[in-house]
Amino acid sequence: MEEREKTNHKTFCMSEYDTLKRVILCQPQYMTIREVINETQEHFKDEGIHIERALEQHDEFVNTLKNNDIDVILLPYHKKYPEQVFTRDIGFTLGQTIFVANMATDVRAGEENVLKQWLEDEEISYYNLVEERIEGGDVIIDRDTIYVGLSNRTDQKAADQLQHLLNKFNVITIDFKEKYLHLDCVFNVVSPDVALVYPKALSKKDIELFASRYDLIEVSEEEQFQLGTNVLSIGNKRLLSLPVNERVNKQLRSRGFEVIEVDITEIIKSGGSFRCCTLPILREG
Repeated sequence: MEEREKTNHKTFCMSEYDTLKRVILCQPQYMTIREVINETQEHFKDEGIHIERALEQHDEFVNTLKNNDIDVILLPYHKKYPEQVFTRDIGFTLGQTIFVANMATDVRAGEENVLKQWLEDEEISYYNLVEERIEGGDVIIDRDTIYVGLSNRTDQKAADQLQHLLNKFNVITIDFKEKYLHLDCVFNVVSPDVALVYPKALSKKDIELFASRYDLIEVSEEEQFQLGTNVLSIGNKRLLSLPVNERVNKQLRSRGFEVIEVDITEIIKSGGSFRCCTLPILREG
Protein backbone atom coordinates (compact mmCIF):
# COMPACT_ATOMS: atom_id res chain seq x y z
CA MET A 1 0.00 0.00 0.00
CA GLU A 2 1.25 3.45 -0.89
CA GLU A 3 0.18 6.45 1.17
CA ARG A 4 -0.01 10.05 0.05
CA GLU A 5 0.12 12.54 2.92
CA LYS A 6 -1.56 15.89 2.43
CA THR A 7 -3.74 18.09 4.58
CA ASN A 8 -7.37 17.06 4.27
CA HIS A 9 -10.45 18.94 5.43
CA LYS A 10 -12.60 18.17 2.42
CA THR A 11 -13.58 14.52 2.74
CA PHE A 12 -15.74 12.50 5.13
CA CYS A 13 -18.09 9.55 4.74
CA MET A 14 -19.42 7.22 7.42
CA SER A 15 -22.47 5.77 5.70
CA GLU A 16 -24.36 5.36 2.45
CA TYR A 17 -27.22 7.61 3.60
CA ASP A 18 -25.91 10.73 5.41
CA THR A 19 -26.50 14.05 3.64
CA LEU A 20 -24.44 14.12 0.46
CA LYS A 21 -22.49 17.36 0.04
CA ARG A 22 -19.77 16.61 -2.51
CA VAL A 23 -19.52 13.87 -5.14
CA ILE A 24 -17.38 12.91 -8.14
CA LEU A 25 -18.92 11.94 -11.49
CA CYS A 26 -17.70 11.63 -15.08
CA GLN A 27 -19.73 12.21 -18.24
CA PRO A 28 -20.24 9.15 -20.50
CA GLN A 29 -18.67 10.89 -23.50
CA TYR A 30 -16.87 7.77 -24.73
CA MET A 31 -19.09 5.16 -23.13
CA THR A 32 -19.22 2.02 -25.21
CA ILE A 33 -19.41 -1.74 -24.77
CA ARG A 34 -15.93 -2.36 -26.10
CA GLU A 35 -15.27 -5.52 -24.13
CA VAL A 36 -18.18 -7.33 -22.45
CA ILE A 37 -17.43 -7.41 -18.71
CA ASN A 38 -20.87 -8.10 -17.21
CA GLU A 39 -24.22 -9.76 -17.92
CA THR A 40 -26.04 -6.49 -18.66
CA GLN A 41 -23.49 -5.54 -21.31
CA GLU A 42 -23.88 -9.00 -22.84
CA HIS A 43 -27.61 -8.33 -23.19
CA PHE A 44 -27.11 -4.93 -24.86
CA LYS A 45 -23.90 -5.55 -26.83
CA ASP A 46 -25.69 -5.73 -30.21
CA GLU A 47 -27.99 -2.79 -29.49
CA GLY A 48 -25.12 -0.63 -28.26
CA ILE A 49 -25.30 2.66 -26.37
CA HIS A 50 -26.77 5.88 -27.76
CA ILE A 51 -24.15 8.38 -26.56
CA GLU A 52 -26.21 11.51 -27.13
CA ARG A 53 -29.08 10.09 -25.08
CA ALA A 54 -26.68 8.90 -22.38
CA LEU A 55 -25.14 12.38 -22.15
CA GLU A 56 -28.56 14.04 -21.89
CA GLN A 57 -29.59 11.64 -19.13
CA HIS A 58 -26.32 12.17 -17.29
CA ASP A 59 -26.81 15.96 -17.49
CA GLU A 60 -30.26 15.58 -15.93
CA PHE A 61 -28.72 13.41 -13.21
CA VAL A 62 -26.03 16.04 -12.49
CA ASN A 63 -28.60 18.86 -12.44
CA THR A 64 -30.78 16.89 -10.03
CA LEU A 65 -27.83 16.57 -7.66
CA LYS A 66 -27.02 20.28 -7.95
CA ASN A 67 -30.67 21.19 -7.33
CA ASN A 68 -30.34 19.31 -4.05
CA ASP A 69 -27.39 21.50 -2.97
CA ILE A 70 -24.74 18.91 -3.82
CA ASP A 71 -21.35 20.01 -5.17
CA VAL A 72 -20.67 17.93 -8.29
CA ILE A 73 -17.12 17.40 -9.56
CA LEU A 74 -16.81 16.12 -13.13
CA LEU A 75 -13.58 14.28 -13.85
CA PRO A 76 -12.11 14.74 -17.34
CA TYR A 77 -13.09 11.90 -19.68
CA HIS A 78 -10.74 10.01 -21.96
CA LYS A 79 -11.43 7.96 -25.05
CA LYS A 80 -9.32 5.05 -23.79
CA TYR A 81 -11.60 4.61 -20.73
CA PRO A 82 -15.10 3.60 -21.95
CA GLU A 83 -16.29 2.72 -18.41
CA GLN A 84 -15.22 5.99 -16.79
CA VAL A 85 -18.81 7.03 -16.07
CA PHE A 86 -18.78 4.51 -13.19
CA THR A 87 -16.68 6.59 -10.80
CA ARG A 88 -17.72 4.59 -7.74
CA ASP A 89 -15.38 1.75 -8.60
CA ILE A 90 -12.18 3.79 -8.77
CA GLY A 91 -12.28 4.60 -5.08
CA PHE A 92 -14.26 4.92 -1.88
CA THR A 93 -14.29 7.29 1.09
CA LEU A 94 -14.10 5.89 4.63
CA GLY A 95 -13.94 8.41 7.42
CA GLN A 96 -11.64 11.16 6.14
CA THR A 97 -9.66 8.90 3.84
CA ILE A 98 -10.19 8.32 0.14
CA PHE A 99 -8.95 4.91 -0.90
CA VAL A 100 -7.97 4.73 -4.55
CA ALA A 101 -8.71 1.30 -5.97
CA ASN A 102 -6.67 -1.10 -8.03
CA MET A 103 -8.91 -1.81 -11.04
CA ALA A 104 -9.33 -5.49 -11.83
CA THR A 105 -9.94 -5.44 -15.60
CA ASP A 106 -7.69 -4.22 -18.38
CA VAL A 107 -10.46 -2.11 -19.93
CA ARG A 108 -10.61 -0.04 -16.71
CA ALA A 109 -6.94 -0.01 -15.73
CA GLY A 110 -5.68 3.58 -15.65
CA GLU A 111 -8.94 5.26 -14.66
CA GLU A 112 -7.56 5.62 -11.13
CA ASN A 113 -4.80 7.90 -12.42
CA VAL A 114 -7.38 10.51 -13.49
CA LEU A 115 -8.82 10.50 -9.96
CA LYS A 116 -5.37 10.69 -8.35
CA GLN A 117 -4.45 13.67 -10.50
CA TRP A 118 -7.58 15.54 -9.38
CA LEU A 119 -6.97 14.66 -5.72
CA GLU A 120 -3.40 15.87 -5.93
CA ASP A 121 -4.46 19.11 -7.63
CA GLU A 122 -6.97 19.66 -4.81
CA GLU A 123 -4.38 18.68 -2.17
CA ILE A 124 -6.60 15.92 -0.83
CA SER A 125 -4.88 12.95 0.81
CA TYR A 126 -5.51 9.40 -0.33
CA TYR A 127 -4.39 5.83 0.17
CA ASN A 128 -3.34 4.16 -3.04
CA LEU A 129 -4.23 0.47 -2.83
CA VAL A 130 -1.64 -0.81 -5.28
CA GLU A 131 -1.30 -4.44 -4.21
CA GLU A 132 -4.85 -5.35 -3.23
CA ARG A 133 -7.58 -5.88 -5.79
CA ILE A 134 -10.68 -3.96 -4.77
CA GLU A 135 -13.35 -1.82 -6.43
CA GLY A 136 -15.69 0.66 -4.75
CA GLY A 137 -18.86 -1.07 -5.94
CA ASP A 138 -18.03 -3.87 -3.52
CA VAL A 139 -17.66 -1.57 -0.48
CA ILE A 140 -20.78 -0.52 1.45
CA ILE A 141 -20.44 1.36 4.74
CA ASP A 142 -22.86 1.74 7.62
CA ARG A 143 -21.22 3.59 10.51
CA ASP A 144 -18.69 1.20 12.08
CA THR A 145 -19.56 -1.67 9.73
CA ILE A 146 -18.01 -2.11 6.30
CA TYR A 147 -19.51 -4.74 4.02
CA VAL A 148 -17.03 -5.93 1.41
CA GLY A 149 -18.35 -8.05 -1.44
CA LEU A 150 -15.99 -10.78 -2.60
CA SER A 151 -16.10 -11.03 -6.37
CA ASN A 152 -13.75 -11.35 -9.31
CA ARG A 153 -13.12 -7.60 -8.75
CA THR A 154 -12.45 -7.63 -5.01
CA ASP A 155 -10.50 -10.28 -3.10
CA GLN A 156 -10.13 -11.47 0.49
CA LYS A 157 -6.64 -9.95 0.71
CA ALA A 158 -8.14 -6.49 0.14
CA ALA A 159 -10.77 -7.05 2.83
CA ASP A 160 -8.08 -8.21 5.27
CA GLN A 161 -5.98 -5.14 4.47
CA LEU A 162 -8.94 -2.83 5.10
CA GLN A 163 -9.57 -4.50 8.46
CA HIS A 164 -5.88 -4.08 9.33
CA LEU A 165 -5.91 -0.39 8.41
CA LEU A 166 -9.28 0.40 9.96
CA ASN A 167 -9.28 -1.30 13.34
CA LYS A 168 -12.20 0.84 14.57
CA PHE A 169 -14.39 -0.66 11.86
CA ASN A 170 -15.84 -4.15 11.58
CA VAL A 171 -15.20 -5.47 8.07
CA ILE A 172 -17.74 -8.13 7.07
CA THR A 173 -17.10 -10.03 3.83
CA ILE A 174 -20.10 -11.00 1.72
CA ASP A 175 -19.91 -13.73 -0.90
CA PHE A 176 -22.26 -13.29 -3.85
CA LYS A 177 -22.69 -14.79 -7.29
CA GLU A 178 -20.01 -13.29 -9.51
CA LYS A 179 -22.25 -12.70 -12.50
CA TYR A 180 -23.78 -9.77 -10.60
CA LEU A 181 -20.50 -7.83 -10.87
CA HIS A 182 -20.47 -5.80 -7.63
CA LEU A 183 -22.10 -6.06 -4.21
CA ASP A 184 -24.08 -2.84 -4.79
CA CYS A 185 -25.88 -4.56 -7.67
CA VAL A 186 -27.52 -6.96 -5.16
CA PHE A 187 -27.41 -5.13 -1.80
CA ASN A 188 -27.52 -1.52 -0.62
CA VAL A 189 -28.12 0.21 2.71
CA VAL A 190 -30.44 3.22 2.32
CA SER A 191 -30.99 4.26 5.96
CA PRO A 192 -29.91 3.07 9.42
CA ASP A 193 -32.71 0.50 9.36
CA VAL A 194 -33.65 -0.17 5.71
CA ALA A 195 -31.73 -2.01 3.00
CA LEU A 196 -32.41 -3.24 -0.52
CA VAL A 197 -31.50 -6.82 -1.34
CA TYR A 198 -31.67 -9.33 -4.19
CA PRO A 199 -31.80 -12.64 -2.27
CA LYS A 200 -31.04 -14.98 -5.17
CA ALA A 201 -27.48 -13.64 -5.41
CA LEU A 202 -26.63 -14.15 -1.73
CA SER A 203 -26.15 -16.96 0.76
CA LYS A 204 -28.80 -17.84 3.34
CA LYS A 205 -26.34 -16.89 6.10
CA ASP A 206 -25.76 -13.39 4.73
CA ILE A 207 -29.47 -12.79 4.10
CA GLU A 208 -30.13 -13.75 7.75
CA LEU A 209 -27.39 -11.34 8.84
CA PHE A 210 -28.94 -8.48 6.84
CA ALA A 211 -32.45 -9.36 8.09
CA SER A 212 -31.22 -9.13 11.69
CA ARG A 213 -29.99 -5.59 11.07
CA TYR A 214 -32.40 -4.08 8.52
CA ASP A 215 -35.94 -4.03 7.25
CA LEU A 216 -35.21 -5.67 3.89
CA ILE A 217 -36.89 -4.61 0.66
CA GLU A 218 -36.50 -7.56 -1.68
CA VAL A 219 -35.82 -6.73 -5.33
CA SER A 220 -37.28 -8.98 -8.03
CA GLU A 221 -35.20 -10.60 -10.77
CA GLU A 222 -36.50 -8.09 -13.33
CA GLU A 223 -35.71 -5.13 -11.08
CA GLN A 224 -32.27 -6.53 -10.28
CA PHE A 225 -31.55 -6.57 -14.02
CA GLN A 226 -32.66 -2.91 -14.00
CA LEU A 227 -30.30 -2.36 -11.04
CA GLY A 228 -33.06 -1.78 -8.52
CA THR A 229 -30.66 -1.94 -5.56
CA ASN A 230 -28.26 0.57 -7.12
CA VAL A 231 -29.99 3.71 -5.85
CA LEU A 232 -28.13 6.75 -4.50
CA SER A 233 -29.11 8.08 -1.08
CA ILE A 234 -28.54 11.82 -0.71
CA GLY A 235 -29.64 12.24 2.91
CA ASN A 236 -32.81 12.84 4.96
CA LYS A 237 -34.45 9.73 3.46
CA ARG A 238 -34.12 11.12 -0.08
CA LEU A 239 -32.75 8.96 -2.85
CA LEU A 240 -32.44 8.72 -6.62
CA SER A 241 -33.98 5.75 -8.39
CA LEU A 242 -35.01 4.72 -11.89
CA PRO A 243 -38.66 5.33 -12.88
CA VAL A 244 -38.87 1.78 -14.36
CA ASN A 245 -38.35 0.20 -10.92
CA GLU A 246 -41.90 0.97 -9.86
CA ARG A 247 -42.29 -1.72 -7.20
CA VAL A 248 -39.01 -0.83 -5.46
CA ASN A 249 -39.95 2.86 -5.50
CA LYS A 250 -43.39 2.10 -4.07
CA GLN A 251 -41.84 0.03 -1.26
CA LEU A 252 -39.41 2.84 -0.45
CA ARG A 253 -42.15 5.47 -0.42
CA SER A 254 -44.26 3.31 1.90
CA ARG A 255 -41.36 3.49 4.37
CA GLY A 256 -41.23 7.28 4.24
CA PHE A 257 -38.55 7.82 1.60
CA GLU A 258 -38.68 10.63 -0.93
CA VAL A 259 -37.89 8.87 -4.20
CA ILE A 260 -36.50 11.21 -6.87
CA GLU A 261 -36.97 9.49 -10.22
CA VAL A 262 -34.38 10.17 -12.91
CA ASP A 263 -34.18 8.20 -16.16
CA ILE A 264 -30.65 6.96 -16.86
CA THR A 265 -31.70 3.77 -18.67
CA GLU A 266 -29.20 4.39 -21.47
CA ILE A 267 -26.33 4.38 -18.96
CA ILE A 268 -27.48 1.22 -17.16
CA LYS A 269 -27.00 -0.72 -20.42
CA SER A 270 -23.34 -0.85 -19.41
CA GLY A 271 -24.18 -2.43 -16.06
CA GLY A 272 -24.29 0.40 -13.52
CA SER A 273 -26.82 2.87 -12.14
CA PHE A 274 -26.88 5.82 -9.71
CA ARG A 275 -24.57 4.43 -7.05
CA CYS A 276 -22.10 3.15 -9.65
CA CYS A 277 -21.96 6.59 -11.29
CA THR A 278 -21.09 8.49 -8.11
CA LEU A 279 -18.07 8.67 -5.81
CA PRO A 280 -19.16 10.50 -2.65
CA ILE A 281 -16.29 12.29 -0.91
CA LEU A 282 -18.25 14.35 1.62
CA ARG A 283 -21.34 13.38 3.59
CA GLU A 284 -22.61 15.09 6.74
CA GLY A 285 -24.42 13.19 9.45
